Amino acid sequence: MAAPRPASTASKYKGPKTFALADLIAKAMDPVLAKQGFGAADIVLHWDEIVGERLARVCEPIKLQWPARPPKAPPGQPLDPASLLVRVESGFAIELQHVSPLVIERVNMHLGWRCIGRILLRQGPVGTQKRVVRAKPVDDPEACAEAARQSAGVEDEGLRAALTRLGSRIIADKRSTRGL
Repeated sequence: MAAPRPASTASKYKGPKTFALADLIAKAMDPVLAKQGFGAADIVLHWDEIVGERLARVCEPIKLQWPARPPKAPPGQPLDPASLLVRVESGFAIELQHVSPLVIERVNMHLGWRCIGRILLRQGPVGTQKRVVRAKPVDDPEACAEAARQSAGVEDEGLRAALTRLGSRIIADKRSTRGL
């Protein structure tokens, strides 16, 4: 007869695992970006935070170019920093060249180590995919009332407010497509 398993080794189910969407996107992007020399998606995903909104509109990181490592380099020898290839709009190349030491410092600070040693500029169009700015939908009072009624049982105030906003947009959208 088999001895019963001790209670301490029994697995305890703690519910479904939750993941941040940013973590999933980064995992999907990492192999693609690795082909461009990026070790992680951090520089690409957080470019506007690193360089600021104004510069991010006129430039974007393209590739990291790592220097060739000597074949007989000792294992403990630090790597030479990479060169960051940045595409920049033609009229802003001089400005980016002047602030490149600051950009290098901010990228390295974001990554937590001296990854970038210099910036190489390539002039060309940036952001060929234009961002579409949609107009804020007008709230339908009837749809808001219906959504508030349906979400009244939710205890958390923030969640209830978010569900009410979402529900009102869905109800209003359904009414507009049906012609009600």
